[in-house]
Amino acid sequence: MSITKETKAQLIQDYRRSEQDTGSPEVQIAVLSHRIAQLTEHFKKHSKDHASRRGLLMLVSKRRSLLNYVKSTNSALYFQLLDRLNLRK
Repeated sequence: MSITKETKAQLIQDYRRSEQDTGSPEVQIAVLSHRIAQLTEHFKKHSKDHASRRGLLMLVSKRRSLLNYVKSTNSALYFQLLDRLNLRK
């Protein structure tokens, strides 16, 4: 259920701003989106796993706040991120 090192490294490489970037909002949103997708698949089999559901809600809230930050600082990047990650808005 957790994200592998290889997958995280690939996401960082795809969404980073520069060579040394590992923590920009774009990277954090991409990693959170991947984890949210994994948990969503998990709940299709395990619908009564309420402890993990709470974690999912916390991840969604964190991603939403990061998206709000990106929207307030750079709206073009915000819409680009929504398209790349296939998020509704």
